[in-house]
Amino acid sequence: MAEKECSSASCSKESCEGCPSAKKEQKRFAVDMNVYSDVKHVIGIVSGKGGVGKSMVTASLANLLASKGYRVGIMDADITGPSIPRMYGLKGPAQADDNGILPVLTDNDIKVMSINLLMPDPEAPVVWRGPILANMVKQFWSDVIWGELDYLLVDMPPGTGDVPLTVFQSLPVDGILIVTSPQELVQMIVKKAYNMAKMMNIPILGVVENYSYLKCPDCGKEIPVFGKSKVDAAAKELGLLVAGKLPIDPKLTELSDEGEFAKAENPYLEPAAAAVAVLDVKH
Repeated sequence: MAEKECSSASCSKESCEGCPSAKKEQKRFAVDMNVYSDVKHVIGIVSGKGGVGKSMVTASLANLLASKGYRVGIMDADITGPSIPRMYGLKGPAQADDNGILPVLTDNDIKVMSINLLMPDPEAPVVWRGPILANMVKQFWSDVIWGELDYLLVDMPPGTGDVPLTVFQSLPVDGILIVTSPQELVQMIVKKAYNMAKMMNIPILGVVENYSYLKCPDCGKEIPVFGKSKVDAAAKELGLLVAGKLPIDPKLTELSDEGEFAKAENPYLEPAAAAVAVLDVKH
């Protein structure tokens, strides 16, 4: 895709990437946070395609950060395919007052907001066009009373469409984690998310590979069910941190299906948690 020419008369750059005028243009779309919220860092969890377990990574990272004493929230921005409430066994309707909408709390004190917590029937399909989806994400930021949070993790829909674009333009995103899987498409998947983030001047904190292998319960051997991992090569090419290689864990699936994901532990995401924690040092 051809790069957009800079619209600033004072700029001679052929590309908007890294241009101060482009950053000012991006700020123009920014949405004000709810006045009763105080969110230190916003982290986007993204992927170039669906089916890589992005929500599982989001919830696992949220649990890990919460276990370290951080105040954590999850914005379920995958409006047409929300899964976070079901994983934690949360049900709506979310409560609201004159000041805004109150997120629902998980058993491990993570604040969650999702379209499924606002609709009368959580199984009803969300048949909305892009602009309406984008506006809902903005409202999750402006109308929800998040209170004091160290980290707000935004579970985004796959791809590079309206919702990811809205999140990047409207929210003060401090960085993203790219989720992928060990398949031939891995490099293309990572590059799509990488290039979009670069175009929007969003820092990339690292790449997380899900479904890396299955550990044999008898001998402990690591079995590459989806083929040999390619994330190291993809990350090296782009100069990115490998922020975790997650094995297939049936226990996580069981906890998710039972609505008990607050009990889930995923130590394989320690590198991702460390990359996120660096933001506090820079803050």
